Amino acid sequence: MPSQSLRLGIAGLGTVGVGVLRILRKQAVLLEKRTGSTLTISAVSARDRSKDRGVSLSDCGWEDDPVALAKREDVDVFVELMGGADGAAKAAVEAALNAGKDVVTANKAMLALHGQALAERAEAAGRVLRYEAAVAGGIPVIKALTEGLAGNEITRVLGVMNGTCNYILTRMEETGQGYNALFDECARLGYLEADPTLDVGGIDAAHKLAILSSIAFGTQVDFDGIEIEGIERVTLDDIRHAADMGYRIKLLGVAQQTGRGLEQRMMPCLVPAASPLGVLQGGTNMVVLEGDAVEQIVLRGPGAGEGPTASAVLGDICDIARSIRLPVFGQPASGLKQSKPARAILPAPYYLRMALVDKPGALAKIASVLGEAGVSIDRMRQYGHADETAPVLIVTHKCTREALDAALSAMSGTGVLASDPVVLRIEAV
Repeated sequence: MPSQSLRLGIAGLGTVGVGVLRILRKQAVLLEKRTGSTLTISAVSARDRSKDRGVSLSDCGWEDDPVALAKREDVDVFVELMGGADGAAKAAVEAALNAGKDVVTANKAMLALHGQALAERAEAAGRVLRYEAAVAGGIPVIKALTEGLAGNEITRVLGVMNGTCNYILTRMEETGQGYNALFDECARLGYLEADPTLDVGGIDAAHKLAILSSIAFGTQVDFDGIEIEGIERVTLDDIRHAADMGYRIKLLGVAQQTGRGLEQRMMPCLVPAASPLGVLQGGTNMVVLEGDAVEQIVLRGPGAGEGPTASAVLGDICDIARSIRLPVFGQPASGLKQSKPARAILPAPYYLRMALVDKPGALAKIASVLGEAGVSIDRMRQYGHADETAPVLIVTHKCTREALDAALSAMSGTGVLASDPVVLRIEAV
């Protein structure tokens, strides 16, 4: 039986776009065997036509405008690898769907902010919008949720979804260097986004969590409903204190449906050092999925980079070539519910680090405030100091975040805090 032809238009020739070109050329025969289609590149688009990207573009058409590329008659699948929540990327994807093209994208920010509208547009046009590369790089977590675990009621999604943050936190423990030094190291290695706060501020990872939550719980993407805190305030002392207690600090995303609504948070947490998440090193990502039938599965792999991300893009292209056509978020977009944001309600122990004004009775005031809020202390340490503040570490017994917030609010009026406390949840994984 002769092969069919699937014609691609690729917008964006950065690291991932070039990786896709290389795989398409290197594995052309294998891809044809696996899909029954010949995958060809009709045209590409990027900002600078003259730039040397290390791959030949002589056999590809060129469009300066990605929207024009999306509308070309010789393009069956529009592959958007430009990035950016709005602007040219969103306009080009909308143009492609309007023109009857299927779309593959790696654009997590665009999906986190506009996923519902794009899903409705794609499904109304009878097109597919695939985005495996948008979450956790080479880890096939989207396919796992939409296909492999379709028979499960998902109870919780959690994971480490930003390799840069995990690299910084693990290197702090390994090298004894502080956050600022390792932030500079990541900048030199090219690990940071153009806007570094997207990484270290938890925003990049929260984009991914919003997408996974929608699939897992049948809700409309709700990025604004996520509690977000980055790793900027985590110090080397926090890393050491956590290690002393048998924990490691991770920027952890957690999503679960509760009686009060959809709980979504992306923030630094303590996890047991011996747990799968605790042993995760460097820039690797890990996503843990929990379902009523499967119980728990752990997906681990490279969360970024040319090869892993391009591999995920090719997986989506191959599914389209095989005529696998699914709703964007695993069920029709018209049936996705609006979520009700909820804060964490399940009790958990918390780690508190604070600097107290060095005067008699300061620590007693803090202990009294915690007790009055119903928060009991599991352990407490006061460390030596050379200035006029006294560093104190407190680990609570299990308590609700509501009770802890009441205590923190009361602490601010005691006059003994030299700075705002660092508060980290100790997560059961």
